[in-house]
Amino acid sequence: MSLAIFDLDNTLIGGDSDHLWGDFLVRHNYVDREFHSSENDRFFDLYNAGKLDIYEWLEFQFKLFTDNPYARLVKWHQAFMEEMIKPALLPKAATLIESHRKLGDTLLIITATNHFITAPIAELLGIPNLIATNPEMIDGEFSGRVAGLPSYQEGKITRLNEWLGRPEQSNISMDNSSFYSDSHNDLPLLESVSRPVAVDPDDILRSTATERDWEIISLRS
Repeated sequence: MSLAIFDLDNTLIGGDSDHLWGDFLVRHNYVDREFHSSENDRFFDLYNAGKLDIYEWLEFQFKLFTDNPYARLVKWHQAFMEEMIKPALLPKAATLIESHRKLGDTLLIITATNHFITAPIAELLGIPNLIATNPEMIDGEFSGRVAGLPSYQEGKITRLNEWLGRPEQSNISMDNSSFYSDSHNDLPLLESVSRPVAVDPDDILRSTATERDWEIISLRS
């Protein structure tokens, strides 16, 4: 079975779910508006520049998880899906996903964004497999710590190899694998697949893809 791997943010959806989540929280006054908006933008700029300290970002983001009970966060997330995610869905992304599904490919999203935010999005997109950064939970509530390695930059390769090493994935390999991403942060994984595809890429990834003759596509235009 061929493996079709997708980045999520600004690839399969027209926006960054991490940043959109922050915007949603600010919009509804669930956080300190000025501070959270400023930090949300600062971390997003660092990510786009390839300079994000993932653990600093997670410490900031996970504070909300410890300040609120899980049931309240779930209720907020349901509204977030309606207000922020569904309007960001891309018809061409749905077509791309379906083309791989019809081929019988194994569909996998791998994203640095945390599992709480992304699991409902993966379900909405009809992609059954998800590797995301995992917030630690203890007795049904978030602890504020990350569980395991964040799936960010080279961490995506480590987490993918761990996933491939599970017994239930024994019939899946990287042979004829493809990976779709918009970001130069994903260059380590793009270099590891059989078919790297740059999707509406940032400037660094576009330059790299052009230089290496990788496929470049748009799911927006």
